[in-house]
Amino acid sequence: MKKILGIFGLLVAVFALTWAIEPKFASAYNLQNIIRWTSLFGIISIGAAFVIITGGIDLSIGSLIGLVGCTLPLLLSAGYPPLVSIGAVFALSLCVGLLHGLLITRVHLQPFVVTLCGLLLYRGLGRWITHDQVQGFGSSYEPLRALAIGKIALFGGFSLPIPFLILVGLGLAAAAFLNRTIWGRYLLALGRNEEAARYSGVPIERMKILAYIICSGTAGLGGILFALDVNSVQPASQGNFYELYAIAAAVLGGCSLRGGEGSILGVIIGAAVMRVLYNAINVLGIPTQLEFAIIGIVILTGVIADELIRRVAARRST
Repeated sequence: MKKILGIFGLLVAVFALTWAIEPKFASAYNLQNIIRWTSLFGIISIGAAFVIITGGIDLSIGSLIGLVGCTLPLLLSAGYPPLVSIGAVFALSLCVGLLHGLLITRVHLQPFVVTLCGLLLYRGLGRWITHDQVQGFGSSYEPLRALAIGKIALFGGFSLPIPFLILVGLGLAAAAFLNRTIWGRYLLALGRNEEAARYSGVPIERMKILAYIICSGTAGLGGILFALDVNSVQPASQGNFYELYAIAAAVLGGCSLRGGEGSILGVIIGAAVMRVLYNAINVLGIPTQLEFAIIGIVILTGVIADELIRRVAARRST
């Protein structure tokens, strides 16, 4: 809870400071934009959190988002119904997660190696199946695009983006799974001490596979929404570095890279911090070339803070 309060305080501080410098930052249009992008990145960050909780990592999230984003309009243009096309690309993402889990648990490869190879493989496949050509949905799929760009009017010209509702639903389901089910407790126990969890009867391999399936599944959902949002998918760049946003949001939200710790609410707040920072960079006129530098500093700060907190806790316990 202290980590969640800390990151929430950071979010409020960045928001208030930027608002004080540039009042337009809190305009209805800009808030809608922040909420929509926070929701999209929050969805993929939740999946990354499940893998990090087990002590693993997934570097292929961005490339999988690109592959899904390229494949969806390709299937639609081939004449497949929208529900079939969405179901096919989502099933593809689940199969990718299953493949990752099997390679890690059965072949005993390192998660870093498996997902790094996936990062390269899925990007290459996406560019190959599309012949590196831009993919679009066209005007005939505007109702489908409402999943990503639709809004619910509330008050004062402010509208709530549909992706926010998807994030809330996914967040509630993920939090309930992690905190209220035996499988969620298994994942946390696995991350804290794998050997102890094994001797306690936790099905280690199945839990790891499940974590990677969840991660790839949310990446697939995110890939669908990102593609519908931009409407024009570049196979070479769609989803580039999005795994950094997901990992950074999870770390900022209280997930330890050593595993065993994590909060879904914290991850969502972490995603909000990342998007508010990015938006502040644009609003305040800071060079956008510094975006990745800021992300790197944020991740490093989170890791350092996690290490210092662990050391303090260890000293107190002894």
